[in-house]
Amino acid sequence: MTLRDRPGADEPAGAGKAVKRVSSVVLLLGTVSLLTDISSEMVSSVLPLYLTVAVGLSPVAYGFLDGMYQGVSALVRIGGGYAADRGGHPKWVAVVGYGASAVSRLAMIPAAGFAAITGVVTADRLGKGLRTAPRDSLIAEASDPTMLGRAFGVHRTLDTIGAAIGPLVAFAILASVPGSYDSIWVVSAAFALVGVAVLVLFVPNLRTTVNTARVGLRTVMKEVGGKRLRGPLIAATVLGLFTVGDGFLYLSLQERDDFAAKYFPLLYVGTNIAYLALAIPLGRLSDRVGRGKVLVAGHGALIACYVLAALPAGGLGLTFATLALLGVFYAATDGVLPALISRLVSADSRGSGIAAAQTVQAIARFASSVVFGLLWSVQGPSKSLVLFAVLLAAGVPVAARLLRGIDRPSAAEVSA
Repeated sequence: MTLRDRPGADEPAGAGKAVKRVSSVVLLLGTVSLLTDISSEMVSSVLPLYLTVAVGLSPVAYGFLDGMYQGVSALVRIGGGYAADRGGHPKWVAVVGYGASAVSRLAMIPAAGFAAITGVVTADRLGKGLRTAPRDSLIAEASDPTMLGRAFGVHRTLDTIGAAIGPLVAFAILASVPGSYDSIWVVSAAFALVGVAVLVLFVPNLRTTVNTARVGLRTVMKEVGGKRLRGPLIAATVLGLFTVGDGFLYLSLQERDDFAAKYFPLLYVGTNIAYLALAIPLGRLSDRVGRGKVLVAGHGALIACYVLAALPAGGLGLTFATLALLGVFYAATDGVLPALISRLVSADSRGSGIAAAQTVQAIARFASSVVFGLLWSVQGPSKSLVLFAVLLAAGVPVAARLLRGIDRPSAAEVSA
């Protein structure tokens, strides 16, 4: 990262937005995420169908595995964030996480049966949990504080380009060789390894604190558990408890509208296109009006998504609308939450603060997936989605109250 990339390095007092730009570190990390998401979304876009059709898992078993997919990363998120803060070199913590996920792609080839697949999924998610907070901490460190929403939006846009390409690659493989899941795992691993290479070779080893003082665990935990973060952490938990895993949503659409197996990956493309179009605009909006407001509004879109997915009759237009709303939800929340948290903690504890929010969210979504799988088995997808829509609608005002005024934008942010 050059001096020009550092926030305010070449910006005279009173400079306007013309001289502000997103750091090259953000773009490089976005490239890493683009390649990694091609890999991960190749797997994610076929995994629900593979597990329920090819492997033959029941909705309860799939709900448990989806919960593992959503929540097991919580086991190491705090550790990853703290390791980044303690050592001051989050890049290398992220490298370990990205590397673990890359290796897990190859491990899918020999995996057979529930236990083996659960182990592979666990390894992949542990890697994601380890890398996410250090990566987001790097983004926050490299960015102007008044442009955090925009910086995270740019990163998530590049990330989502990869997320849109991945299902298309998986679709092309299945269309060429139906049922060739092993080919998907191999190609996925290749993209993941290239992403690790870009991270190791091109992303600078940027320290995440102004000074080199090492942070004590007690100090970090005191700040993370402090009053300023209490409201956002509770809000993230409440909202996460009523967030249905994407796989369940796509399976419900597939069951209702009778998509052929080879077209299933394209459902992910619809969501990612909407996310891609809106990540930067909603990130910039969060800088202007407040990140808490955009975060809550995103869950309003998710409620509408549940309602549309629960309707007994579908059609192409209704399916597109459902996927678009899910994309709106991710654009309004995925990068906005770490942007919000990063302004509420000191630079010394930034990685740990972001990890704490992601941890409580992941644990809540693990519980949500397990419960939703049980409900699906008892009453089917439609009634279960309606119930979760009602529960989320009750949780949104609670979260809104907890986040009220938590990140009022400064005059500089409003004019940025």
